[in-house]
Amino acid sequence: MDFGGAPVFYFFTAALLLLLSSTIKSANASIHVYDRDPFREVGNAYLLSGGSEGIAASLATPPPRKRAFHSATHDGLSYIRFENITFWRGKAAADHHSKLAHSTGLIQVVIFEAADRDNIGGSPYGGQKSICCTPDLAKLEGCRQGEVIKKPSATDINWPIILDVHFGGNYQSAHLRNTEVYITKTGMYNLFFISCDPELKGLAMTGTTLWKNPDGYLPGRMAPLMNFYVIMSFAYALLSLIWFSQYVRFWKDILQLQHCITVVIALGLFEMTLWYFEYAHFNNTGARPVGITAWVVTIGVVRKTVSRLLILSVSMGYGVVRPTLGGLTTKVLLLGITYFLASELLNITEYVGTINDVAGRARLFLVLPDALLDAFLILWIFTSLSTTLEQLQAKRSSVKLGIYRKFSNALAVTVILAVAWIGYEVYFKSTDPFNERWQGAWIITAFWDVLAFSLLCVICYLWAPSQSSQRCVISFTYAYSDVTGEESDDEASQSLCRGSPNGDVSLVKQERGEKSDEGSDLEEAAEEDKRE
Repeated sequence: MDFGGAPVFYFFTAALLLLLSSTIKSANASIHVYDRDPFREVGNAYLLSGGSEGIAASLATPPPRKRAFHSATHDGLSYIRFENITFWRGKAAADHHSKLAHSTGLIQVVIFEAADRDNIGGSPYGGQKSICCTPDLAKLEGCRQGEVIKKPSATDINWPIILDVHFGGNYQSAHLRNTEVYITKTGMYNLFFISCDPELKGLAMTGTTLWKNPDGYLPGRMAPLMNFYVIMSFAYALLSLIWFSQYVRFWKDILQLQHCITVVIALGLFEMTLWYFEYAHFNNTGARPVGITAWVVTIGVVRKTVSRLLILSVSMGYGVVRPTLGGLTTKVLLLGITYFLASELLNITEYVGTINDVAGRARLFLVLPDALLDAFLILWIFTSLSTTLEQLQAKRSSVKLGIYRKFSNALAVTVILAVAWIGYEVYFKSTDPFNERWQGAWIITAFWDVLAFSLLCVICYLWAPSQSSQRCVISFTYAYSDVTGEESDDEASQSLCRGSPNGDVSLVKQERGEKSDEGSDLEEAAEEDKRE
C-alpha cells in the first residue's frame, strides 16, 4: 500500500476544519441530564445517583449565606446548579392522600464530599449501616424518623447539604426550585436523591444539574487533560515539521515503511488536536458533544491500530529486509481489523457521553478482548523481531543489525514501562475506591499518550527518510533473496546505508557481474585447452 503524505495531510486538514466548525456552535447545555431516571431500592431507602465529580474551590467570594441558593452565573465560582428538577410518583401512591393535604411525601437532595461519606447514615447497635433514620436510631442519635441521617462535617458544620422537596396533596409530581449550591472547598463531591418513604416506591426524576469549576464546566479530573493535549499537539506538530521536511526533501527515495510512519504522525497530530477542542467545547458549554467524541475516539483507535501493525511489520523486517510480508499480509490485516473493533467498542463505552469523574467503569467483557489482543500482539512482535535479528546476523548485515538492536531495546523498555504502569494503575484505582485522589488521576491517561509518542520518535529517528533509504533496501532485498550462499555483500550494503555520495545500486550489481565475467573467462580457457 502506498500512503502518500500530501493527500493524507490534506484529507486530515479538511476533516479537522469540518469538525472544528461544528464546535463553534455553543449552547447553554447541562452536564447531567435526567430523563425519567428511576430510583432504586438500597437498604431502607430509595436512591438515585445524581453524579460524582471533582470540584475546585471557588476563586471568587460566594454570595452571602442568605443568597447561597440563588440562581445566577458568576465567573470564578464553583457550584452545583439545579434546573427544572421534577420528581414523579405513581398514581396509586398519589391517590392515597387528600387533595388538600400539605405534605404527602418527602424527597431529600443530599450533597456531600467523599471525605464526609461516613457522615451520611448510621448504624444502630453496630449493625448494618442505614441511610434513613429508624425508630432505634431516632432514640440513639436524635435523628428524625423517615429522613436521611446526617452528621455535621468536621471542617464545616453546614455540610453535608440536604435540600427537602415535598409532594403536595394527591399530585403526582413535585418540583425543586432552581437553585445553586456553592463549593468553597476543593474535593470530590457526590449528589444523591433519596426518599425514605416506603409509599414512594417507583419514583422517577427529570431535569438537569450543572456542575461548574472556577474555569468552566469540565470535571476536575478531566480539566488538566485539556492543557496536556495542547502540549501534545505542539509536540506532534514539531515532530511533523521535522519529519515532513525530510519526507519532502527525499521524496524520490521514500519507502513504504516511511509512508506508514507519516500516516501515524498525521493521525497522532489530528487526534491530539481534536481531543483539545473536544474538552474545550465541553468546558465552555457543559455538554459533551457525542458526535465529536465518537470521531476523536475512532481516530485514536485507528492511530493505535496502525501504530501496532507498523511495529509488527517493522519487527518482521517489512520495508527494510523484505519487500513484502508475503503470506502473512492477510493474517496481519485480520488481526488489525479485530483489534480495531475491540478497541472501538471499549473506547466508545469509556468516553462517549461520559461526564462523571468515576474511572474504570468499562465492562469486563470489553476490557478483556482488548487486553488479550495486546498481549498476543506483543508476543508476535517479539517473536518476529527475534527471527529478523537472526536473519540479519546470519547475513552479517552489521548496519541493519545495529538499527534493529536499538529498536528491540526501545521496544523492550516500552513494554516494561507499560507493564509497570498497568500495575501502578491497578494499585491506584484499588486503593482509591471513592476517587479522592482525582487531582492526579489525569496522569493515568496522559502516560499512555506520552509513551506512544516516545516510541514513535524512536522509530522516526531510526528510519528517517534519507537519500540512501531506497538503495539500502534494494541491496538488502537482493542479499535476502540470495539463498545460494551464506555471505552477503556487507561492504556494499554498509556504504549504501551510510549514505555514501558515490554509492549506487550498481555497486552490488557490478560485483555480481564481475563474478559472472570471471566464471565465463575460466570456461573459455577450458574450451581452448580441449581444442589443443
